[in-house]
Amino acid sequence: MARCSMVILEEDHATFVAILERLREEANAQFAFLVDKNGQQVARTGDMDDVDPTALASLTAGNVAATEGLAQLIGESSFSTLFHEGEQENLHLSVIANRFILLVVFDEHSSLGLVRLRVKQRGAELAAAVDVVLNRTGDAGTSPVESLAEITDADIDALFG
Repeated sequence: MARCSMVILEEDHATFVAILERLREEANAQFAFLVDKNGQQVARTGDMDDVDPTALASLTAGNVAATEGLAQLIGESSFSTLFHEGEQENLHLSVIANRFILLVVFDEHSSLGLVRLRVKQRGAELAAAVDVVLNRTGDAGTSPVESLAEITDADIDALFG
């Protein structure tokens, strides 16, 4: 069952980007990327000139979904952290507040230990920022269709009239 999307305001996005930027700088990473579990990009920072963010978001969400399936097969509820080591680039993925995925890409200028430490610190900040959004929107329990039903003709006239 797909979750209803949260409403992320401009100030929420700015908060996410600021946290990601601190994480990227402190971990000496190339970029940090926040995506929801449906594969939609939420925020990013760093040098992503050679990366297709749409494909990255989709593949990141798919990777985490597949890993959650593997976890269930062996009796685990989930694996909250994933690490992929490449010849030149490394990926560190973490599930944040069970709604988002934090992807940090780093190379030989950093280390897995440093990235894990900074992700733990900034991940807690990201989770707190998500809680602010959830508390404001009532845990995103209202579907977009329900929200549209609350809009009156007077609201539409005021908006476009």
